[in-house]
Amino acid sequence: MNKSLLTIAGVIATVSILVACGNNQAPSNHTIPSGAADAKETPAAAAADPSEYDPKRGEGKFNDGNLTLGALNAGMAEKGQSIAATKCNSCHKQTDEKLVGPGWKGVTTRRTPVWIMNFITNPDPMINKDPEAQAMLEICLVRMPNQNLSDDEARNLLEYMRQIDGAK
Repeated sequence: MNKSLLTIAGVIATVSILVACGNNQAPSNHTIPSGAADAKETPAAAAADPSEYDPKRGEGKFNDGNLTLGALNAGMAEKGQSIAATKCNSCHKQTDEKLVGPGWKGVTTRRTPVWIMNFITNPDPMINKDPEAQAMLEICLVRMPNQNLSDDEARNLLEYMRQIDGAK
């Protein structure tokens, strides 16, 4: 009897977290703005052959051909900080401390920018295919919900993560 109650409580807690973290916005088809100083606007890459999964790239539309970084863009980082406050900070800290999800400190040194962009815009396929995302799930025990971020929002979050890690 107690085991059943614990299982039900665990399911309720997990659903509550997913509902609290998610939003009901429709997915966006925005592209990275051509005015961004450190991003190139190119068409989204075709999906890679699943047998050729690249763990440095992850699963999604971003690749080295459509995402380039330059010097830190403070304006984008500021927008990213605002987005994080709304959509991310209930599960992630900007330190290396785990909350619900892993802390962000050092993420840009552990993962490629392309991997980060693909993960935050495409979490479910990444978790299903990527060994690093699966390892995070084993530690955190909660799947990252799809926040339905536009490409612009995701790019701003990446810039904020770079700022946290001391990018210049």
